[in-house]
Amino acid sequence: MMRIYLACTVRGDRGGVVAGRTICERLQQHGHEVLTTHLLADDVNQAESQLSEAQVYRRDLEWLLGCDVLVAEASGSSYGVGFEVGYVLGRARDTGQRVVLLYDAARRHAISRLITGNCDEACDTFAYASVEELAAFIDRRFRTAAV
Repeated sequence: MMRIYLACTVRGDRGGVVAGRTICERLQQHGHEVLTTHLLADDVNQAESQLSEAQVYRRDLEWLLGCDVLVAEASGSSYGVGFEVGYVLGRARDTGQRVVLLYDAARRHAISRLITGNCDEACDTFAYASVEELAAFIDRRFRTAAV
């Protein structure tokens, strides 16, 4: 079992939330612990507003430090997701952590080229054409505990 930080847009474009829910469901079906399931709730912004910005920062950094893999659904515009990806990749050579970067291929034109072109050795980037294709990728990638 792996500890997985699932990153997705909270305050920006929530168009990727359906994909995020699919990712989460598949990861849990394979026995992995998803640390950030609360991000997929419809009322996440309201729920998160109960915490101060500093509390969110400290909590999320603790999860980022303790996860085995960061899985990022990056179809929406989000400074937070970009920060999380950069943070984990910047430390990956020392920590052995991995990043799996996912985005809707139909939105490629609207997604940062730092995401679509990410070829870091600690990162796997995958553009999906449908939720079914995304689910199949997650199944292949996370069926076994080896990342």
